[in-house]
Amino acid sequence: MRQLDTSDADFDAALTRLTSRDEVDGASVDETVAAIIADVARRGDAAVLEYTARFDNLQVESVATLEVSRERMTEALCHIDVAQREALEYAAQRIRDFHERQLQQSWQYEDALGNVLGQRVTALARVGIYVPGGKASYPSSVLMNALPAKVAGVAEVVMVVPAPGGDVSDLVLAAAAVAGVDRVFTLGGAQAIAALALGTETLPAVDKIVGPGNIYVATAKRQVFGRVGIDMEAGPSEILIIADGHTDPDWVVMDLFSQAEHDENAQCILLCPDHKYLAAVRAGIERLLPTMERADIIGVSLRARGAMIVTRDLAEAAAISNLIAPEHLELSVEDPEALLPQIEHAGAIFMGSYTSEALGDYCAGPNHVLPTAGGSRFSSPLGVYDFQKRSSLIRCSEQGVQELGAMASVLARGESLTAHARSAEMRLTHKKPAK
Repeated sequence: MRQLDTSDADFDAALTRLTSRDEVDGASVDETVAAIIADVARRGDAAVLEYTARFDNLQVESVATLEVSRERMTEALCHIDVAQREALEYAAQRIRDFHERQLQQSWQYEDALGNVLGQRVTALARVGIYVPGGKASYPSSVLMNALPAKVAGVAEVVMVVPAPGGDVSDLVLAAAAVAGVDRVFTLGGAQAIAALALGTETLPAVDKIVGPGNIYVATAKRQVFGRVGIDMEAGPSEILIIADGHTDPDWVVMDLFSQAEHDENAQCILLCPDHKYLAAVRAGIERLLPTMERADIIGVSLRARGAMIVTRDLAEAAAISNLIAPEHLELSVEDPEALLPQIEHAGAIFMGSYTSEALGDYCAGPNHVLPTAGGSRFSSPLGVYDFQKRSSLIRCSEQGVQELGAMASVLARGESLTAHARSAEMRLTHKKPAK
């Protein structure tokens, strides 16, 4: 990992280079993805089968054969290790409990004129969730995407997960069973996003697509947005740790590794005012990295996009964190509550030395689908509210329309929209003459 110092003259430029996404995204894939989406729109199932054979090395006669039966999901739940099943069910209950507190209710009130105003909250009808496959399987992503949808009241959750060569993790299918997923297709990539957004002869079109994926998946989600809703554009995983030097250095090392092992483009940054502590962390990295199963991926991530940053104090560390607006932020300090008011942007905040980010990934309860690439400046973690929509309610009384209609008339005529004005005026007891 490179080391930066905020006292260096070129620190601002170095930080900009470190957090730039240009190197990560590389050459544009927009044209490739657009062609796939257009092809799925034109040929439906036939295009889906062709891309599945090409990209996942999976040749089947029909898309229907890519659907996983409920019996297969239940079978997977029964076949996995007992400890794994108990862990899935434990995590699911905690995630469900947390998200039930996010449920929004419809409401209305009557104003002094007798007008009834309010908001009607309803669930989306059908949602698609994308679960990554390939380098690793992610049953936790199944729980984090499906459970909030089910808590919100979504009637049908359709899951897609790539199955290279036809292999799909029993743990992922078991998680789908625990989370109450309605339909599962072993399908991935941009073609899966296109099929969910557009619908095919076999796959139903959904109202919203959620879940992380590679750059092709993220690009496809961006391109179908507007036809369907999406949660966010998910980039490579990120962790930023602010440390005061009191946490066991090896704990911090493993917290950095936990994000770096996702993929080579993951970003891990450590901020600390203590030079000696950073040296201890660096020594821990060198000692522990050879023991990791995904050492090659971790090593590339730390060298390419990782950094240790020497700050003047914790306040400066908080200010730098706000500039970066990380996906995951660990406040690995003795008094995280004192530092918390200085934090403005973060997808999820893990407070205190005992709170590793990994707990949030699996079973703490809050959602692990979080904004990346600075998105926490304007976006929030996935939640029940992402699966609910709100309709405004307005019912005017005869008395109320006299006042509202008069005001609307004035404003409409100010905008030269006379049809608006006359529509409001026609309901007035003492109507204004038409002009």
